[in-house]
Amino acid sequence: MSTIKIIDKGEKFTHAQIDNFSHFEGKEFLKDATEATSCEISLGTLPQGAAVPFFHNHKENEENYIIISGSGKFQIDTEVFDISAGSVIRVATGCDRNLKCTSQEPMTYLCIQAKENSLGNYTMTDGTITERPSLL
Repeated sequence: MSTIKIIDKGEKFTHAQIDNFSHFEGKEFLKDATEATSCEISLGTLPQGAAVPFFHNHKENEENYIIISGSGKFQIDTEVFDISAGSVIRVATGCDRNLKCTSQEPMTYLCIQAKENSLGNYTMTDGTITERPSLL
C-alpha cells in the first residue's frame, strides 16, 4: 500500500506526495493529507480482473473519474460501457456505480468528489490575473 507524505506546508498550501506513484496499489484518499475543503480526491488502482468490491452511490456529491492507465468497464445503474486511459466519467448523485479492470496492466484512476451543483464561478470567472515577479 502506498503512503502519502507531506513534503511542504504553508499558510495557503499543502504539498503532498504519494510514495511509489508509478507502482501504486490500492486506494488512497487525499483530502486529509492536503487539508482540502472543497472536494475529496482519491487515487485507486485495480489489478487485472478486479473490480471495486461494492457498488455505491452518493446523496450530495457527484464523482468525476479520470482513467490514468489501463482499461476496463464502468457500470452506472444498469448501463455498462468501456473505459480506457484518458476516459473522464462524471457520475451524478443517486445512482449506483462501479468499475472493473479488464486490461493486462493494472487500471489506475483518480476520483474527484464534490457537492453536485455547487460550482459557481470557475476558471477565469473566478480567477484574476495578477502582477507578481516570477521566482521560478
